[in-house]
Amino acid sequence: MAEKKVEKKLVATAGTYDVLRRPIISEKAAKLSESNGVVFEVAMSATKEDVAKAIEVLFDIKPTKVNIVITKGKVKTFRGRSTGTQRKVKKAYVSLPKDAKLDLATDM
Repeated sequence: MAEKKVEKKLVATAGTYDVLRRPIISEKAAKLSESNGVVFEVAMSATKEDVAKAIEVLFDIKPTKVNIVITKGKVKTFRGRSTGTQRKVKKAYVSLPKDAKLDLATDM
């Protein structure tokens, strides 16, 4: 008997949209986009697997590699008296396959 191969379709859930906060547009991100790389700000609770699944669901592209970096908030002085810190940011550097096209800098 011939077996039918069934593909499992990934479906976007409410949590999928919460993983990717926004794309980061900077000089470093523009340089990475030349070699099929994209940078996103992600939720602090997101893991590499969460980011990879969210990109696969939202953009129909399976990433080859995901690296995550947490940048600590800078200490700032307000009007010379009180000090405070900016918020921490979690970034995901995503490598895409050679044939994939996802250019967020020019699409916006």
